[in-house]
Amino acid sequence: MFRPGTPATGAAGTPACGSDAGQPRPAEDAGRPSAAERVRTLVESDASAVLVVPGAEPVEHLAGTPVARTVAPDGNVLLLVPGDSPAARAATHAQDDDVVAVMEVTDVAPVAVPHRIRGRARVGGWLTPVRDRAEREAGAALPAKRTAAAAAVAAEAPTAPGSGWMLLRLEVGEANIDDLRGAGDVEADEFAAAGHDPFVHHETELLQHLASAHGDLIRGLCTLLDRPGATTCAADETAVPVALNRFGLRVRFFGRSERPEDNTVDLRDRPVFDARFDFPEPVRDLPALRRALHRLLDGAARAG
Repeated sequence: MFRPGTPATGAAGTPACGSDAGQPRPAEDAGRPSAAERVRTLVESDASAVLVVPGAEPVEHLAGTPVARTVAPDGNVLLLVPGDSPAARAATHAQDDDVVAVMEVTDVAPVAVPHRIRGRARVGGWLTPVRDRAEREAGAALPAKRTAAAAAVAAEAPTAPGSGWMLLRLEVGEANIDDLRGAGDVEADEFAAAGHDPFVHHETELLQHLASAHGDLIRGLCTLLDRPGATTCAADETAVPVALNRFGLRVRFFGRSERPEDNTVDLRDRPVFDARFDFPEPVRDLPALRRALHRLLDGAARAG
């Protein structure tokens, strides 16, 4: 397990996350959260996604409002899609045939930083229209539930293809993920049993706040790094918070280039590595998260 402040493997020569070459990746991992939880968190998040239905064109975009997704208690993924979408038409006209579909979710860091793609998840299964009253009510829990479209879907039977909105069910068969913590495969029962990170809908706001309002404190975390011979933080080093969950904070550090002229230009020209700062114990709610962050940043300030 990484101690707080232990650098992950640097970017040079490390595997890429998806196609985003140069993504810093750890050489080992603490094993938390599990691959199933990470997939579940991405599915529950606002990260951009596409639903790929073989033979249906074009690809169905699931990102943004009012189109949304959530996970039902039984582990099926509920998707709110336009009634005239390829996915809606394919699911409706399939009758009793299975419609194979794959949802691809791309996780992008909500802060400006090189190598912004943090991970990709794929969830494959079978697509059908939702006709069950209980599942329609579960669909009301969609992130877009405040919209009239989601409310109508929750109360009524699916609309006919070509008009309105439709609630679809993706019965999960398998999933996989490739992200900052590594790659892993997830079985359907693992996905159904997993929970999502409690801060999935708060991470973006918190990271942006830390980056914009507390940049000096984040850079000060370098004083906690286990770097031989490095006892202070160089003024031209840069640090950006790139991930946050109940286990801790991940920060991307950009060091000094051997060429002084590179230290004043694009961060992509500078050495880069990630460090994970684990909390003493996992936190469960926002007050506990704020206390853990304050202790971490105060500890770095005292060390500096």
